[in-house]
Amino acid sequence: MNTPINVSFDLTRVGGQLGSVKFRLGRQTVEPFSTAPWCDKPEAQKCIPLLRELRGEFFCAPFGAGPTWRGEAHPPHGESANARWKVETSEPGCLVATLRTRVRPGKITKIIEAREGETNIYQTHVLETFQGAMCLGHHAMLDFTRNGPGRISTSKILLAQVLPAPFENPASGGYCSLKQGAWFQQLDCVPMAEGGMADLTRYPAREGFEDLVMLHHKDADDFAWAAVVFPEKKFIWFSLKNPAHLASTVLWHSNGGRHYAPWNGRHRGVLGIEDVTAYFHLGLAASLQNNPWKEKGVPTALSLGRKKNTRIPYIMGIAPLVAGFDSVLSIQRTDVGIRLSSASGAHIDHVVDTSFLQ
Repeated sequence: MNTPINVSFDLTRVGGQLGSVKFRLGRQTVEPFSTAPWCDKPEAQKCIPLLRELRGEFFCAPFGAGPTWRGEAHPPHGESANARWKVETSEPGCLVATLRTRVRPGKITKIIEAREGETNIYQTHVLETFQGAMCLGHHAMLDFTRNGPGRISTSKILLAQVLPAPFENPASGGYCSLKQGAWFQQLDCVPMAEGGMADLTRYPAREGFEDLVMLHHKDADDFAWAAVVFPEKKFIWFSLKNPAHLASTVLWHSNGGRHYAPWNGRHRGVLGIEDVTAYFHLGLAASLQNNPWKEKGVPTALSLGRKKNTRIPYIMGIAPLVAGFDSVLSIQRTDVGIRLSSASGAHIDHVVDTSFLQ
């Protein structure tokens, strides 16, 4: 879909994955998201739908994969990332699609908006007639191969941990570098499996490994954020969320650590920034049952009901970089949008409708 404004995008009918996203910053076109190297090739037909289309950003309900839960056998990241969506409306600046799920019967309405004069994407997912708790989330994947090295930051971290379960199995050709289950307090000091500390504020890093961590954060304001500064391409990518809907952020560092099909060591320089209410990517059962994060007061699922609609709003945007801006230290609301402030003291004012998150 092409809009007459500063953002264009496509949506795959299978999996509802947001791809071919382009932001126009003056004379520059920015393409922040990744597309898996096997997509649109004959080999992709051997993959499950999620992996066949793996690109850009998609909505997961439930988030992750795991054992059957009370008779529900969901595909990885849910039918929302695997089943065929029906496009209801496609016009400049707005796309509406719907999905009727079968594993847990319900309806999801996806609304994607791009507004005139802005470099933001507004997404709404409305869940109707579902019954029972659900883990869910957004799954953005940024391309650091195309856009060069980046500096990563998020809202103030209150709780953070490396995945407390095996993420990859060396016997199957998968490798991790971070210390399984390690708790940490800041992104630039994360324990590694072989000793020492990793700096997760800089990427790409740790080539040949796949790693997964989860963060919980809630600013004094009613939104939380994640951001990446790309100095070579002179832009900042950011996401904004309401912590009441999306309580945590999963960071998936995918840098060539999977040597089995379809990955084959070639999925590199990709960072998943996945805003979720879930217990890591461990699926519905792990998120609904008792887990250490739930015991610490962090919600790992949302309660859904047949008689109420649940709306999940989400914003992703691009802002042009200014001289002297190194990494995002804070994002605060202004009268017309947000102010991104850097550790170096520089700031950027960006137009975005933060009331959308309420």
